[in-house]
Amino acid sequence: MSEYEMEKFEESLKEKIYSIRGFQVMLDRDLAELYGVETKVLNQAVKRNRVRFPSNYLFQLSEIEKDELVTDCDQLNEAGNSLRSQFVTLKNLRGKHSKYLPYAFTEQGVA
Repeated sequence: MSEYEMEKFEESLKEKIYSIRGFQVMLDRDLAELYGVETKVLNQAVKRNRVRFPSNYLFQLSEIEKDELVTDCDQLNEAGNSLRSQFVTLKNLRGKHSKYLPYAFTEQGVA
């Protein structure tokens, strides 16, 4: 991977990190994309291995947190800030009307 490609990868990765409940987290759909699997496959693996994911590794967002995350991305986009990756992930149909609330993985949970 060239230095330019590495910088672009790091930039896109940074755009997928959120601050929620005092933790720096990645959402399940972003982590699944990073690992090259479907979100439901990642979440099934987590459910099968729940003992490996204590609350400081993983938590499920509340409906309010999910709505705030979408609102924050809307406001940042309207202000002209470039959060294209977050905005697309949260605003298109993918994940917006999911019947399950997303999981947030902390740094330890990602590892």
